Amino acid sequence: MTLANERLSKVTKLAYGAGDTGFSMCHTIISILYGIFLVDVAGLTPELAAGVLFVVKSWDYINDPMIGYFSDRMRSRWGRRRPFLLFGFIPFMIAFILLWWKPPVDSMMGLAIYYGAAYLFFETASTFTYMPYFALTPELTQDYDERTSLTSYRMVFSILGGLVAFIVPLAIIGEMHPDNQGKVMLMAAIFGIAGGLPLFLTFLGTREREEYAAREQPRLLDSLKAAFKNRPFLFAAGIFLFTWLAIDIIQSMLLFFLKYRLDMEGQSDLIAGVIFITAMITLPFWTWASKRWDKRHAYIFGMFFLAAAVMLLIFINPGWGLSLVIALAFIAGIGVGAAHVLPWAIIPDAVEWDEYATGSRHEGMFYSLVTLMRKISGSIAIPGTLLVLGRSGYIANAAVQDPGAVRAIQIMMGPVPSVMLLIGILFALVYPLRRELHAKMRRDLEARRAAAFD
Repeated sequence: MTLANERLSKVTKLAYGAGDTGFSMCHTIISILYGIFLVDVAGLTPELAAGVLFVVKSWDYINDPMIGYFSDRMRSRWGRRRPFLLFGFIPFMIAFILLWWKPPVDSMMGLAIYYGAAYLFFETASTFTYMPYFALTPELTQDYDERTSLTSYRMVFSILGGLVAFIVPLAIIGEMHPDNQGKVMLMAAIFGIAGGLPLFLTFLGTREREEYAAREQPRLLDSLKAAFKNRPFLFAAGIFLFTWLAIDIIQSMLLFFLKYRLDMEGQSDLIAGVIFITAMITLPFWTWASKRWDKRHAYIFGMFFLAAAVMLLIFINPGWGLSLVIALAFIAGIGVGAAHVLPWAIIPDAVEWDEYATGSRHEGMFYSLVTLMRKISGSIAIPGTLLVLGRSGYIANAAVQDPGAVRAIQIMMGPVPSVMLLIGILFALVYPLRRELHAKMRRDLEARRAAAFD
């Protein structure tokens, strides 16, 4: 296939990008609300809720690579990845709804077992769909800049989904309080259905490359070895892990921070709206920046922006007023836009190095390890913040929190994610696959394929 044929139609980009709407909505809702739901509505202690989430997230260390391996070896009339979208979107809907049901169980341990089982079901259904979805990226186009464009389309839908997820659920529920459990279930039903349907649209609007499915697929152990011998991929995975670890910590603590530190719970939708709208507006800038420099330099610039914004939160207090908070939200939104598009755009180039080095393709395994990085960040961020809250003297629904709990919230909103972002920047500084090397690699791959075809 020639480079001229690597351009994708807008219809394909829109159909592919739309699929991330559901993932973004559902996972953003979980990141922002599930911790406070388990503590303030379901009635679990912060320590028990943290334990439940951590144990379930550990299952993904096995679940993700296995589903990635199976998707690499899948053969069907719909391709390798798309069958997972077709048969997975309904279980994804059901699993999300079950997360928010409060069963008629009086025992604290009984509730913990239920939420552990419900979360396990959701994580499995989620991996079954979104790991093959992400693995479509390098199979739709091999062009360096076209992949950034495709990722930008996806991130428009992702950020829109995140914006909706932060504003609408709280508008439906009101306050996170046991009396509003019925409203929580209404929210879950709306977003469970809305989260699953875009996956079916992606199934209808995309097509896979037949030549990739026709290749002989390696064994599981060979796929894992290929990933861990791929230096660009290992650095890209580090960038991805620490970026999303920072984002997950910020998302899981933002509502606590606004409610208990700034006394601005009522303005949370406005503040979140500024962050997400700014992030979405700046996506074309980050696409341009990655073309003007390269993805690595654009990422470093964006993460410095985000780290500076969240670091300032350690100093802010309620007396500074809403206007200053909105200004910080705007600055943070610029960095959030970079965090959404650039780590994802770097991954396909590192995956391409696999074919260059080994002669084989392992997209499913590579993307399963990327989604595993995402799960690891979630397994650390959400349970970790809940555990810190529990040890800091946090009292659910208290009108005035213990000063130690407020300090813990401040530290987890500012310095902790800033350190994670700085580690991501260090990985980017040593990332070896620059634009020029990628272009040479692509030319060599094209020559190999042409020779094999002849």
